[in-house]
Amino acid sequence: MSAVAVFSYTQSVVYVADNILKSLKDIIRLSGLDPTKLVNDWAVLLRGLSAWIESRHLESLMLEIFDPKTDGLLFRWDIEVVYTWDVSAGTFWTDTDQLKWAIKKAGLVPAQADYRVSVHNKPGRPDVSGWSSCTLRS
Repeated sequence: MSAVAVFSYTQSVVYVADNILKSLKDIIRLSGLDPTKLVNDWAVLLRGLSAWIESRHLESLMLEIFDPKTDGLLFRWDIEVVYTWDVSAGTFWTDTDQLKWAIKKAGLVPAQADYRVSVHNKPGRPDVSGWSSCTLRS
């Protein structure tokens, strides 16, 4: 699991949201999947993550890798969002070596696997165009 520390200024919000997406792209690619669908949905994902980080409604997001024939979950990667007001606020940190090790340990996913991005928000989140029930299937 990675953690994110967030400062509510707009420039920090977009930076953090973009880096979360870059981490998801790395996980997808290193797991043996094609990140094209994530890249194609980048704008709507960035818009949603930015809005919910800015409003402090985003609690976590999940990258779920599943078997499309059975909808059975194969792997799940969680990113928890932590809001702080200290000197490290507005940063995104993840240990890329640890991430690569965890992906290698989990192994490559089957070729038929697919993925989706889901978020968990606090009640009262603002609606974001392109997000239906807080899940975007790629």
